[in-house]
Amino acid sequence: MPIFLVRHAKAGSRSDWHDDDLIRPLSKKGWAQSRALAMRLSALSPVALFSSPYTRCRQTLEPLAEMLEIPVSDHDALIEGARFEDTLELLRSVSNLTVLCSHGDVIPATIDALVRRGMKVHGDPDWRKASTFVLHREDDRYVGAECWPPPGI
Repeated sequence: MPIFLVRHAKAGSRSDWHDDDLIRPLSKKGWAQSRALAMRLSALSPVALFSSPYTRCRQTLEPLAEMLEIPVSDHDALIEGARFEDTLELLRSVSNLTVLCSHGDVIPATIDALVRRGMKVHGDPDWRKASTFVLHREDDRYVGAECWPPPGI
């Protein structure tokens, strides 16, 4: 059973945002991406949702949370700038069929760390917003992954 690591959907421009980046929301396109992600992932019956506490990550998972009627739990191991070691520890602790949402710096560092530990990525990674890494593990080891591109909207 896989674990899903999602990059948050499209947010408003960082340079145009004049408030705390923690609360920068999804753009109109980002909301469409988050709803499309919810449709894609809900069919796989996720059992838990974890997010960076940043608004754009939480909002990426909100439509899925509503569909599944399960809460989104914030976790600092997914926050922008998180150490990959902390993210790996979280990945070791979650159940199969968990969805985690993080940022464009955390996900590549985490995938790279998993590859250094023997995980094989099948196909080309896609680092765009709203892309999803599907991670496969055996016992306590991540052994394979593939990347789904962002949903077409």
